[in-house]
Amino acid sequence: MKKKGHRPITRVKNPEPNIEDPDWVIWAAWADRITFEEIEKKTGYRENDVIKIMRRSLKPSSFRLWRKRVNQKSIKHRKKFEYSRKQITSKLKKGDY
Repeated sequence: MKKKGHRPITRVKNPEPNIEDPDWVIWAAWADRITFEEIEKKTGYRENDVIKIMRRSLKPSSFRLWRKRVNQKSIKHRKKFEYSRKQITSKLKKGDY
């Protein structure tokens, strides 16, 4: 009798929680490609609210790490992200790379 093969389950390190779960805000805040504007649209929490949630939920060292990461990444704010993309595309069009 031949063994039937099974397909391995792909596991993600940090899978997306359900949007009704309070942990979704924390997950989205850590995610690089989810902007504060998208978080506000889906949950109603503004950037200041998200910062307060993160401050309450994380250890102090983790919160500092997150704040440093958010301030360095321009993609957490849609305007900064769009501006940085425009700069990259204009450089590529000019040939300055």
